[in-house]
Amino acid sequence: MTTAIRSEFDLGIALTGHPEEAGRYEAELGAGWQIGGGVNGGLLLAVAGHALSLEHGQHPDPVSISGYYLSASTPGPATVRTEVLRTGRGLSTGTASLSQDGVERLRVVASHGDLGTVDGEVRTSATPPQLPPPDQCIGVEHAPKELIEQAALLERFDLRLDPATVGWALGQPSGQGRIQGWFRLADGREPDPLLLLLVADALPPVTFDLGLPGWAPTVELTVHLRAKPAPGWLRVVHSTRNLAGGYFEEDAEVWDSAGRLVAQSRQLARAPRPA
Repeated sequence: MTTAIRSEFDLGIALTGHPEEAGRYEAELGAGWQIGGGVNGGLLLAVAGHALSLEHGQHPDPVSISGYYLSASTPGPATVRTEVLRTGRGLSTGTASLSQDGVERLRVVASHGDLGTVDGEVRTSATPPQLPPPDQCIGVEHAPKELIEQAALLERFDLRLDPATVGWALGQPSGQGRIQGWFRLADGREPDPLLLLLVADALPPVTFDLGLPGWAPTVELTVHLRAKPAPGWLRVVHSTRNLAGGYFEEDAEVWDSAGRLVAQSRQLARAPRPA
C-alpha cells in the first residue's frame, strides 16, 4: 500500500482542530515559506482562509478576504481562532486571528461561498498579460543569490518571470513598477482557491522594478476570488502606481490556463528601507 505525498503547500496550511475549543486550530508555519524577516503574507492568509473554510462547511471558498498584518510571523507553531459572524444562503462571513506565543500576527475578515456554483457569465474589459512562453522566461534558478537568501519560498515555486520585467535583477530597473510571469508550484500541485491567496503575494515586490531592493512587509492585503482556476500554469502580474510616505500599493491579477481572471488583489506595503 502506498501513501499519497501531500504538497508542500497543503502541509504549509494544514490545521488541527482543538478538542476542547470550538473554532480553534493549530498550525505549523514552515521555514520554507519565509521571505525577508518573516513568513510570507500570502501563505498566512491561506492558513486563515483554510480555517474559515472548515468553519463555513457549505461555503468552502474565500470570495473576498482581507488581512491586516500586525506583527511578523516566524517559523513554528501558530494558533488560529475563528468566529462565524453570519451564515447566509450564498455567503458566510467570519473573522480569524492568527497568533504565536500569545502575540497576534494577523487579523482577517472574509466572506466565503462556493465558487463551483457561481454564474458563468463574464463581462470584462480586463485582458491577460502578454507573456513569452514559460520556456522563454526567467526561472528561479537564474535569480540573484541574494534574492534566494531573502526568499526561501521561491524554492517552492516554478516561477518564470517575463524577461521584459526583470531588468532590476541586472541592476537596470525599468522604473515602471511592474513584474509579471508564469506561476505553478514546483511539486506539481494544481491551483485551487486557497492557493490563489498565496499567488496574490508570490512575486518579488514591485519595488524591485523601482530600484528599491529589500524586504517590503505587507500592512494589509485584500484578495477577491472570481472563479475556481483551471489546472495548469497561472499568469500573474503585479504593479504599482504610487509610492508615497514610505508605503506603496501593489495590485495583482491572476489568470488561469483557460484565460479567465480568477483573482484580483490589492495590498498596502511598506517600502524597503535604505540599506
